Amino acid sequence: MGYFPIFAVILLVPVRSLTSTSSRCLNTSQRFSVFLKKYSSSISPQCLKMKSLSEWSFSQQNLLTRFNIDPVKENYVRRVTGCVFSRVAPTPLKSELQLVSASQDVLENLLDLDPHEEMNPSFANFLAGNELLPGSEPLAHRYGGYQFGYWAGQLGDGRAITIGEYVNSKGTRWELQLKGAGKTPYSRNGDGRAVLRSSIREFLCSEAMDALGIPTSRAAAIVVSRDMVVRDQFYNGRMKYEPAAVVLRLAPTWFRIGSLEILTKEQEKLNLKQVVDFTVEHYMPTVERENYVKFFETVVEQSSALVAKWMAHGFTHGVLNTDNMSLLSITIDYGPFGFLDSYNPSFVPNHSDDEGRYSYLNQPKIFKWNLACLADALQPLLSAEEQQQTADIIKRFDDIYLEQFMSIFRRKLGLSRPAKDEVRLIQLLLDMMQQRRADFTQTFRQLGDLHLDNIELNEEHWALHSISNHRRFSEFITLYQESLKETETKEEERHRIMNSVNPQYVLRNWMAEAAIRQAEKGDFNLTNVLLKVLRKPYEKDDEAEALGFSNSPPDWACSLRVSCSS
Repeated sequence: MGYFPIFAVILLVPVRSLTSTSSRCLNTSQRFSVFLKKYSSSISPQCLKMKSLSEWSFSQQNLLTRFNIDPVKENYVRRVTGCVFSRVAPTPLKSELQLVSASQDVLENLLDLDPHEEMNPSFANFLAGNELLPGSEPLAHRYGGYQFGYWAGQLGDGRAITIGEYVNSKGTRWELQLKGAGKTPYSRNGDGRAVLRSSIREFLCSEAMDALGIPTSRAAAIVVSRDMVVRDQFYNGRMKYEPAAVVLRLAPTWFRIGSLEILTKEQEKLNLKQVVDFTVEHYMPTVERENYVKFFETVVEQSSALVAKWMAHGFTHGVLNTDNMSLLSITIDYGPFGFLDSYNPSFVPNHSDDEGRYSYLNQPKIFKWNLACLADALQPLLSAEEQQQTADIIKRFDDIYLEQFMSIFRRKLGLSRPAKDEVRLIQLLLDMMQQRRADFTQTFRQLGDLHLDNIELNEEHWALHSISNHRRFSEFITLYQESLKETETKEEERHRIMNSVNPQYVLRNWMAEAAIRQAEKGDFNLTNVLLKVLRKPYEKDDEAEALGFSNSPPDWACSLRVSCSS
C-alpha cells in the first residue's frame, strides 16, 4: 500500500435564508411567545406541513439497535470488545444556552421540523443533549483506524453521540449525532466536549460543501454554553479556557472504513458481516446481498468521485485517517480542513501534519491507500479469488480517478465535451497558477467572466492579473480558444457552464476565523451571514461582496493555523 503517481498525466509534471442574528438567549419562553404571535401569519404553507418540536420524534424502529451492543451501560472509558455500539447518555451542559445558528434547509427538508422552532426554548436543550426527544436511544460507535499511516487501535465516538434515527417524509433515513455531548467509553484522554471554534467550522463547512454539490454529512444547528473547557489548541503547552458547544449533525450512516477495520483486527467476523450487509441493504441498491467485491468496487468508484470534487474546489480535509473516511463516500469529520487560497499543491492546513502526509496534492493517493486498507478489512468475507479481484480494482483506481478529475476540470473551463489537448490545457493553466500563486477559486470564476476574443481585465479580475503577464498566458488563451472551437462550445455556453461549477464563495479559513472571533464575544451575526452566503455559493451576494468574501485574502490570513484540537 505504497504511494503512487496520483495525477497520472496531469499532475505528474512537477508542480510545487436565515436572517442575521446576534446572541440570543433561549431560556426565555416569553420571547418564543412573542415570536409566534408576530410571525404566525407569515408562515408559508410548506412550513405548515412541518412538525413542531413537541410533535417531532425519532423513528420508532431504530435499526442500529439490531447490532451487538456493549452490555456495560456506564460511560466510563475502557477497551470494548464484541460489539458495534455502546449505550451512553449525553452529559448535560450546566450553564445558560445560546443558539449560535441553525440550517433552515436541514430543519425543514431533512428533519421535517418547522424552522421557526429554533426560537423554542426546548430546542436549545435538545441540541445540548439536556433533553432527549421521544424514541431517542443514545449510542456511541466503536471503530478503529490507521492514523497518519499507523494502526491506532480502538478509537470510536469519543465526543459524538448518536441520539437516534429519523426517516423523513421523503423516505430518507438520517442518523442524528450530537458532537460535544460528553464522555463515552471511547473518549480516551478527552472530556467528550467540543469547543465553539471547531463547532462553527464543522457547521459552516458541512452546509457549504452540500451547497457546492459535494457529498457530505450535514449540520442542523449549534448551541453554545458558558461551560468552559480547557484546550491546548496547538499542542504547545499554552492551555486556555474555551466555551463548550454542541453541533447537531446528520448522516445517512456514520459507518466508516475504521468501523470494519476494528472488527477484522479483533476477528469479529459476524459483526463485520452485519455492518457491511447493513450498508449494502440500505444504501447500495445496485449491489446484491453478500456481493462484497461489488460493494468494494462501489466504494472505490464513489470515493474517487468524492476526492475529484474536493480537488476541483481546492478543498483539503487535513486528517484523512481511515477512521475519517465514510463507507458511503461522503465528507465527514471536519477538523483541520482548509480551502486553497493561492494555488499551492503542497498546501497543508493541519498544524500537526509536519510531514505533509495529508496535503492537497496527496489526497487522491491517500484515498487509494485507505481503500487498500478497506480491502484488507474485507478479507474475512472474501474467497482467495475475490481477494484478487479487490486487488485488481485497487489497481484501476488511478484511471477511475483521472476520468473523474478530467470530467470536472473540463467543466471548470467550460468545455462542453472532451477536447484533444484538454490535458495540456489544464496542466498549462495550473502551472501558471502555481508559479504566480494565483488564487484558486477566483481564477476559475473570473476566467468564466471574460470574453476570450477581447480580453479586458479590470480591478474585479484581481486573480487573473497574476497570470495575465505570464510568458505562456497567450499560449494558454490560444489553446483554450482552439479547444472551445473543437468542442463547438459557444461563449454563452462557456460562461453558463463555468459559472455553474466555479463558486464565487468558499469557506476560506480567514472567513471562518473572523466569525469565530466574533462568536467568542457573544455575537453570532457573521456566522449567520456566512451560512446565508455559503448556501448559495454560485450567486453574488451584496453583503458578501461588501465584506470582501470574493476579494484577495487579507494579509493576516497567511498566519492562520488550524489543528485537530477541538
